Amino acid sequence: MPGLQMHQLRVAAVGKLICDNFKKPVNAQDVILACLFHDMGNILKFELAMFPEFTEPQGLAYWESVKTEYEKKYGTNQHVATEKIAREIGLSEGVITYMKAVDFTRLDETLKEGTTETLICEYADMRVAPHGIVGMEQRLRDGHDRYLSNGTAKEWMADSSERFETLLDAARGIEQIVLRDTHIAPEDINDAAVAPLIEELWDYPVA
Repeated sequence: MPGLQMHQLRVAAVGKLICDNFKKPVNAQDVILACLFHDMGNILKFELAMFPEFTEPQGLAYWESVKTEYEKKYGTNQHVATEKIAREIGLSEGVITYMKAVDFTRLDETLKEGTTETLICEYADMRVAPHGIVGMEQRLRDGHDRYLSNGTAKEWMADSSERFETLLDAARGIEQIVLRDTHIAPEDINDAAVAPLIEELWDYPVA
């Protein structure tokens, strides 16, 4: 879907911006590829009628048919589908490992156990809202509120505010670790800064 394409491009552009400004060696290519493809199966979790703007220009019926085809081919779990697609297009095991680390529900685990590359991938995703780049905390709180309001809240969002605050605190830790080794500050990561990188990434080589 165009909106999902743009989300993945923005996340990859944020990842590239961070890698380009990193003070230590980092596997930038695998970070960028992981960010570019990390949500390939996400149409499976979408309630498409709730976000009609994201179904244009083809329309709701078209994307519902695509979703049905995805279900037939990959099943109904978006994470499983994403991994299957990654293998189909020949992404390496390293890239797939980074992709699988992008998971809001495991932020505390990623903070404790993640590599530099997985932390960058996770942080890049936490900076991209449905319509553009925002502050990390705004992104998480807006997502939390959106899921609760539309009735699609995941257990980690709905079971207790304490769990959400634990994950939010882990997100702050990830941001601190990622940016302390760069030449940029959180406010330097914005739509204007990544716009030229997005144009480059349309032609980024997969292999």
